[in-house]
Amino acid sequence: MGISLRDYARMEARLRQPATQTETGSGPTTTRHEGVVIGVDPSLRGTGYGLVARKGSDLQVLAYGTVRCPRTWSRTECLAAISRTLRQLVETHHPTVAVFEGLFHARNVRTALIMGEARGAALSVLAEAGIEIYEIAPRRVKLAVTGHGGADKPAVARMVRRLLNLNQSLHSDEADALALALTHWQTHARPWAGASKRI
Repeated sequence: MGISLRDYARMEARLRQPATQTETGSGPTTTRHEGVVIGVDPSLRGTGYGLVARKGSDLQVLAYGTVRCPRTWSRTECLAAISRTLRQLVETHHPTVAVFEGLFHARNVRTALIMGEARGAALSVLAEAGIEIYEIAPRRVKLAVTGHGGADKPAVARMVRRLLNLNQSLHSDEADALALALTHWQTHARPWAGASKRI
């Protein structure tokens, strides 16, 4: 079913008004259009994170980085580092929403298992904090950020820097995490977009 330009303009106008209604869930109550989103791109050796706050129509990057784990570290040491870093970020910035990629591809079963462990470590910290957790398909993220669902990582990183007014270069893990947070804000303000799924 299509939507007329007039109806679209009306919806956009409503979305620009200060949010007074709340959403309910298992986590804390949050306003529809304001708060802090943390995007997480989990990996055992390099988990990217990015926190983006929104107030009204303004977006502000609060923090971003990568949890680097040397090859000499055991898997359990890496998982502890991921959990510890995310717990500190939650305590410092109080995110209301977390966003992950909905699908990931691995070359083999062992790689998938290790990636799943890193994802699980991150999910458990955020779920324990009562944060609403969403996932978005990678193609949806690329489409939202660059306008092209098949965009490569450098293109995503360039657009993230431009949209969030960042001067410094971004590692791919950081860019992906910030892209997730940015996509959530872009699509969350447009419920009909249907890009994110709560988990």
